[in-house]
Amino acid sequence: MTLLSDLETMFDNMRSQTSWNVDGNLLWGYFFFDPSPAKLQALAAVLEQSNYKIANLYPSDDETTHVLHLEKIETHSPQSLFVRNDELQQLAAQHGVASYDGMDVGPIDLI
Repeated sequence: MTLLSDLETMFDNMRSQTSWNVDGNLLWGYFFFDPSPAKLQALAAVLEQSNYKIANLYPSDDETTHVLHLEKIETHSPQSLFVRNDELQQLAAQHGVASYDGMDVGPIDLI
């Protein structure tokens, strides 16, 4: 799990290295891994009810697992992102998905 201090550093880096409004809406991507695409599709259906959008579901490079990439436009602080990561980790476990692998972020104009 990502530490709060790591997220604080990430936000500091975004502020110093990008022109993004870090305190406003950004495009957040969330990643889940499982050998079963069906498990990932079931998890995606649950998260779509909370306005997450499926960006991609694809096999990993070595084809031993599958990757679910979801996106959502939202505003986060290090603290709210820490809570969100914990929620997604728990949700993955509840649905028997092998792992929640974390997030990435970009400006909204990437969509």
